[in-house]
Amino acid sequence: MNTDEYLKLAEVEDRMWYFRSLHAHIRRELAPVLKPGARVLDAGCGTGGLILRFQDWHPEWNYAGIDFMPIACDLARRRCGSGVDLRVASITALPFADASFDAVISADVVCQVENPEVAAAEFFRVLKPGGVVVINVPAYMWMWSYHDDSCQTKHRYTRPEIAGLLRGAEFSGAHTTHWNALPLPVVWSKRKLFRTRRDTSDVKDYPRAVDAVFGGLMAIEHAWRRLGGNWAWGTSVFGAARKP
Repeated sequence: MNTDEYLKLAEVEDRMWYFRSLHAHIRRELAPVLKPGARVLDAGCGTGGLILRFQDWHPEWNYAGIDFMPIACDLARRRCGSGVDLRVASITALPFADASFDAVISADVVCQVENPEVAAAEFFRVLKPGGVVVINVPAYMWMWSYHDDSCQTKHRYTRPEIAGLLRGAEFSGAHTTHWNALPLPVVWSKRKLFRTRRDTSDVKDYPRAVDAVFGGLMAIEHAWRRLGGNWAWGTSVFGAARKP
């Protein structure tokens, strides 16, 4: 991402509706299967918002993170504290030994590399047997917009592509879903019909009423997921799998 996007991210990710919802999706995958003392890697940690939230939710886990940009790691260190192992690195060359982690999370980062299959192989390598990988990426190339240009996205994905990426790296039990489904018409309209020359990314502070509306839509989506339902459409693709 551009440097300006990291600075924006550090300011808003702790409160913006999108990140609250994304982190809750990830927690739903990990909380039932990880034990106290589990090692969790945020592969593409940005400014540390996910780790910071999970430190509150699950202080019994141990966290590490990498990001390609030094400014992101500097901001993450300030926010997350000295107990988190944060390193400047790429998801295609993780600086950790084989079988080091119980879970690997990569949220909106696989979409930013030229060789996603290399990143998936690295996730597999650093996971312990039985470990869990969780990936989130933007959906649909026809949704490409100023947001992707600003975030330096390389590719927007479909569910079959993410399932194939996980299977190709020899993960088992891969399952995928869309999410951010109910806001899709609004997001499409803003990015395709009502864009302006000043638009960079959609990561920003929103008026409290707008955030509340989107938060309410996310609550409905999460309720459906808790009941075992998947979303067949949405602006994001979410996938999870295990290392045999």
